[in-house]
Amino acid sequence: MSKETFAFPPELIERLARARSVAVLTGAGISAESGVPTFRDPGGLWERFRPEELANVQAFLRNPDLVQRWYAYRRKLVREVEPNPGHYALVELERMVPDFTLITQNVDNLHRRAGSRRVVELHGNLLRSYCIDCGRPADEVDLEAAAEGKPARCPACGGLIRPDVVWFGEMLPEEALAEAYAACERAEVFLSVGTSAVVYPAAGLPLEAKRAGAYVAEINLQPSAIADEMDALLLGKAGEILPALVEAVRQARDAG
Repeated sequence: MSKETFAFPPELIERLARARSVAVLTGAGISAESGVPTFRDPGGLWERFRPEELANVQAFLRNPDLVQRWYAYRRKLVREVEPNPGHYALVELERMVPDFTLITQNVDNLHRRAGSRRVVELHGNLLRSYCIDCGRPADEVDLEAAAEGKPARCPACGGLIRPDVVWFGEMLPEEALAEAYAACERAEVFLSVGTSAVVYPAAGLPLEAKRAGAYVAEINLQPSAIADEMDALLLGKAGEILPALVEAVRQARDAG
């Protein structure tokens, strides 16, 4: 699809072109365009496993080897895919805005790989791990034991090593959540990209930004649960819409 096929709301372009503060929330949709399996869509990761078997503390303590091997498989998946044009477009937008915050529900590290610098990871990062006893960060050498049929343990204290992601039943990291809410308060424009808006508290961030006065636009293949509350709804692939949007904003800035 060419950039010329998108007719963006003039107010969205105007506001982005002059904005000093912009916040973006991304969900599984933008990662799916890179080939990262999603949890909820048909063919997603949870079709073969029940979430309660793999993604909570009790399941981990009951069968750490199974959970570690599952996450080793997921790390392999995300390392084999690449950031897509949507990820790179957000990097370009960050370079254009003095105060830019990228809030993501994704744990695949693709935003950082693309070059985004101000990233708030609400659900953690799949490529990080740590000891549940002493908190020591774990590296790949520490994790290799998980592929040998026994749980990987911390070389310092012997504690089990878990992925640095938020599991079911766990609270989001306080610092990340506080930073996300602060970005919503400051934002003049808020973009919600590829998220179904069903997992809270992240799902409520676009509405928090709108209440604080931001112009809020959603970019999605299908309207989200809160699409009716948005100022603009752009339906399509993030990897096509975002590059075109950033180019339109660049042209408006150059003309203005």
